[in-house]
Amino acid sequence: MVEMIVKSKVKEAVKAIDPEMRVNPEFYEALEAEIKTLVEKAVKRAKDEGKKTLYPRHV
Repeated sequence: MVEMIVKSKVKEAVKAIDPEMRVNPEFYEALEAEIKTLVEKAVKRAKDEGKKTLYPRHV
């Protein structure tokens, strides 16, 4: 599957919340897995409604 996160943007977001916080490389893998699961569930909900477009309600 396609990489869904931009590591530099994640790191930037973390630093905006807490400038002293660092990001372990394994965090990106875990985040990627969570996002993949979220997208898969959204696709299933859309299909269950007979839709071919994802909407916010599918999240």
